Amino acid sequence: MANYETAPNGQPYSEKSKMVAGILQILVGGLGAGRWYTGHTGIAIAQLLTCGGLGVWALIDGILFLTSNDRTDAQGRILKP
Repeated sequence: MANYETAPNGQPYSEKSKMVAGILQILVGGLGAGRWYTGHTGIAIAQLLTCGGLGVWALIDGILFLTSNDRTDAQGRILKP
């Protein structure tokens, strides 16, 4: 049974979306929302404690979520486009 949703590396895509992660990170990145969504709790806690690097880290992270094709979830699966 073939999975039609496989990433270029041959693994299945994550059930998480890079669009949702990016928008969450841009809008509420000071709380680490995009990182909580993807399951990266360590980075999410760091962003929470630093208010998203005073907003700069959160904004850059959100833009990278939206523009990169190799962002992964906590299990190492590439986020859905």
